[in-house]
Amino acid sequence: MSSTTTLRTLIQAPDLLVMPGIFDGFSARLVEQTGFAAGFITGAGLSEALLGWSDVGLMGFELNLAAVTRLAACCTLPLLADADTGYGNALNVRRTVQAYEAAGVAALHIEDQVTPKRCGHLSGHQVIPRGEFAGKIRAAADARTDRDLLIIARTDAISAMDFDEALRRGEAAVKAGADVLFVEAPRDEQQVERIARAFDTPLLYNYAPGGRSPLLPFARLRELGFAIILLPVDTLFVGVRAIADFLAELRKRDDVRSLTDRYIQFSEFNRLIGVTDQMALADRYKDDSG
Repeated sequence: MSSTTTLRTLIQAPDLLVMPGIFDGFSARLVEQTGFAAGFITGAGLSEALLGWSDVGLMGFELNLAAVTRLAACCTLPLLADADTGYGNALNVRRTVQAYEAAGVAALHIEDQVTPKRCGHLSGHQVIPRGEFAGKIRAAADARTDRDLLIIARTDAISAMDFDEALRRGEAAVKAGADVLFVEAPRDEQQVERIARAFDTPLLYNYAPGGRSPLLPFARLRELGFAIILLPVDTLFVGVRAIADFLAELRKRDDVRSLTDRYIQFSEFNRLIGVTDQMALADRYKDDSG
């Protein structure tokens, strides 16, 4: 079964699909090896990990596509990729969808912010006209060659305009061909409930720590009928905390030997990055002619 078909099947299942954030090869392999069924290539995480800067539209099409291509190649998980605004107008969206599909992702989401965009849990958002957004979603749906590739429509209208406009944009996106709706940054549980009641289309919830949305229990989101939970930056935040704590202790102690209990074992690390498999593969191609 292809990754696109697998992901489409997963979101149609009654259980909630939890997709941890992936921002590099290590996080991709760890998400896969710990048994999660799918992963999310986080736009914020890519910008923060690759550039060291916040998610304010600094990662353009080429940088994001290169990262997405590498991550799709290093694991077998169905991956959802953040495609920002589609990097331009409807014609740019068509190119983005075709390129991301060729890169091997199973889904991508496109939002209605103006360019340059910014993280959905910051402030100062602006959005394009509703009709233009619907046209971009229609262009995305038309551009795919694999009909199982999921087109996810994200609206930031709650932050940029108001809640009711976000619902109207969700309706327009569904009519334009969106397979999944992503209404970003609802402010409270009541708004979350209204989103769940408003649509029969599968819904995505962005579970952003420290963000604007309530972090409801997974069981509650499951009860409301959400299909996908994204954990966009949790893996990055955990990793940054571990590195910061290690470096602080190293400065304090001035002796790395007392900190080795924090390390992954060398053999375990090699298994994670496939050293044993690669060495065995290399042995197949040794010249045995003498």
